[in-house]
Amino acid sequence: MNNVLLKERELREQMVTLARSMFDRGYATGGAGNLSLKLPDGHFLATPTGSSFGRLVAEELSVVDIDGHHISGKKPSKEVAFHLAIYRNNPQCNAIVHLHSTYLTALSCLEGIDNRNAIKAFTPYFVMRIGELPVIPYLRPGDPQIANELAKRAGDYRAFLLANHGPVVTGTDLLDAVDNAEELEETAKLEFLLKDREIRYLTDEEIIDLKGRGK
Repeated sequence: MNNVLLKERELREQMVTLARSMFDRGYATGGAGNLSLKLPDGHFLATPTGSSFGRLVAEELSVVDIDGHHISGKKPSKEVAFHLAIYRNNPQCNAIVHLHSTYLTALSCLEGIDNRNAIKAFTPYFVMRIGELPVIPYLRPGDPQIANELAKRAGDYRAFLLANHGPVVTGTDLLDAVDNAEELEETAKLEFLLKDREIRYLTDEEIIDLKGRGK
C-alpha cells in the first residue's frame, strides 16, 4: 500500500474514532452534525448523509472533490457544500466539525446575542482556540446561502455559530478541529452556568496578549 492510501486509511479510522468519542460524550445525537477533512490527494473525506457519529464505518465514508462531486463511498451530507466553501476560502483549514451540541445550539437560539461575537471572552482558551464567534443569520438547513455566508467570513474566523442551528468549527487537522469544538462547547456551557452571576471578562489587553500565544 502506498503512502497516500495508507494515510487515507489512517484518516478514515481517525474520523470514526473521534466521531464515536463525541457521540459517546453527548456532543452529537441521532444523525445530526457532520465532519470533513482534507485528504492527501486533494479530495475531501466527509460523513455520509443522515449518518450517526456513533455508527460510522470507515469504508463507507464519503469522498468528494472541491466542487462537491461525489467520488466514492456513501452519499455525502447536503451540508458538505458549506464545508467546501470554507476550504476554498481558508487555505489553513484542513478539517471541519459541525455539531448540534446542546449549549452552543441553545446559545444560537437566543435573542439579542452579538452577531459579531456570540461569546464575550472570559476564558483564555476560548481566545487562543477560537478568538471570536460570529453568528450566521438563520437559514434553513441545506440552504445554499449558508455556504455563501461562511465563504465571506472563512478567512477571518476559526468558528461560526449558525443561528437556531449550531456551531461550525475549523482546524488545522481533524484532531485540532475537534479540540476547538469541544473547547467552544464547554465555553458556552460555562456561560449558561454563570448567567446569574457577575462575570469577570478578559480585558482588551489580556485578549491581545493571548492572541499572540499558542493553544
